[in-house]
Amino acid sequence: MTRFLTTCLFLSISLFAYAQSKDKGSAESWSTHNRLLSPQQMKGDLQVFYEIRKKVNSGLYIYRTDNQIDSIYNWAFEKVKQPLHFTDFFKIILQLTDFEGSVHNYTEPGSDFMEFLKGQKAYFPYHLAYIEGKMIFDGHHSTIPPGARIISINGVQDTALMQSFEKYFPVDGHNTTYKRRSSVEKIFEWRYFIEYGLPAEYLIEYSDPGSDNLKKISLPAVTFEQYEENLANKYSAAVSDLLDFKKQPEYSFEMIQPNTGLLNLRCFCMASGIDDPAFETYVSFVDSVFQVLDQNKIPNLIIDVRNNPGGSDPTFEQPIMYLSDKNFKENLDAHIIFDPSEIPYEEHFWGVSTSERIDSLTLAKGREFLKDYFYEFKDGKSLQNDKYNPVYKPKTPAYKGKLYLLINENVASAASHFASLVKAYARNVTIVGVETVGGYYDHNGHISLIYELPTSGIKTKFSVVYVVQGAPRMADQPDGRGIIPDKEVWPSLQDFLNHKDTQMEAILD
Repeated sequence: MTRFLTTCLFLSISLFAYAQSKDKGSAESWSTHNRLLSPQQMKGDLQVFYEIRKKVNSGLYIYRTDNQIDSIYNWAFEKVKQPLHFTDFFKIILQLTDFEGSVHNYTEPGSDFMEFLKGQKAYFPYHLAYIEGKMIFDGHHSTIPPGARIISINGVQDTALMQSFEKYFPVDGHNTTYKRRSSVEKIFEWRYFIEYGLPAEYLIEYSDPGSDNLKKISLPAVTFEQYEENLANKYSAAVSDLLDFKKQPEYSFEMIQPNTGLLNLRCFCMASGIDDPAFETYVSFVDSVFQVLDQNKIPNLIIDVRNNPGGSDPTFEQPIMYLSDKNFKENLDAHIIFDPSEIPYEEHFWGVSTSERIDSLTLAKGREFLKDYFYEFKDGKSLQNDKYNPVYKPKTPAYKGKLYLLINENVASAASHFASLVKAYARNVTIVGVETVGGYYDHNGHISLIYELPTSGIKTKFSVVYVVQGAPRMADQPDGRGIIPDKEVWPSLQDFLNHKDTQMEAILD
């Protein structure tokens, strides 16, 4: 009962703080953006959303049956039979997109709302890290030490907070690793406000590292600029920045021990395709790495793709040709479920970027690309043109030493595809880390389209190409899961406090 009363007290204080956080002007702006939608308006948007998904999204029924999809949409239509505020309707759309099971799904409330949120002094001032299943303080503060466990924020317990944000982070299939980490580390960019409003302060319950004693403190909310500054100066930066594709070269190689090379592949966005001049530079780099390994008879190679978000073909296939004795193809099947000569529901089509609507010239070029990328529409699908799915053959010098692949829950899209091919075809490989967010057997990828719902303005982005990856079945790879490591290693709190890379240490040890 004491715990219940404490929680209620914290919740009451937080609601008061939220009410006090906005002057009349910003309160009116919040009311404008979080406007009340009528059942008729929401039903219309929901119907458009449903029809687009069925007509355009080839991944709708990969992980869900017809009955399961029908059931969740019946639930959604029941929920909109009464007026709802915009944020409540937005969360319904979130749950629908999350349910499908594709990491390429993304739902956004609209650029006006996003800009409004960015201008509010409502941001949590420090970064939080997901370590050992807990919310861990990852900032520099005079009272709260790095590594402190956050027990509650504004009266909401840590476990409840994490669960409330899982729907914001779709994954391929049914894995949960990415959801768990993101529900701590990515919530304050804007998602917290959709879920809990705009606070003037954050009332924190926490405990110091190694202690069970609860402490309380109030942290004033900060501007977006202050939030970004604190994020850049987080306690873990000495280690975490080394895995940040925005702060590191897209690819690099170094000898970290006399007998061990490290190939970092931070992002497969080093080239947009074979016609990009940067592609040949990258290909030459990869060849030079394996020349060095061969000439010096290096027995150990670590390839680190942690936090790699993906990128373009045919970048991720290049290293695998030095690691395998077998020919391989990127995929066994790739198709869309609409006629590539036209964009379905063009009146609702926004483009390929949420920040800018597509113009007529770019749209015309997009149609030409689709007609070239796919064969003629037949029997409910358009198959990928074979020229975009070539056979890759082994290259020399072949690397035949011990290979260690480092993966984690943020490995997505082309990077996950790379990891699946490494697991399937590479020699002498041991995979270390955490299950990837991208799937092993299949996924929806390649081409993303964005649609805008007519009344709410909600933007929904999803990839339209269903891809069966060129990776064989394996006993330790269940359907609907990411790449499963041979040795699962999560970051530890002690290593966090000591600025050590737990997963790299596990290999070197």
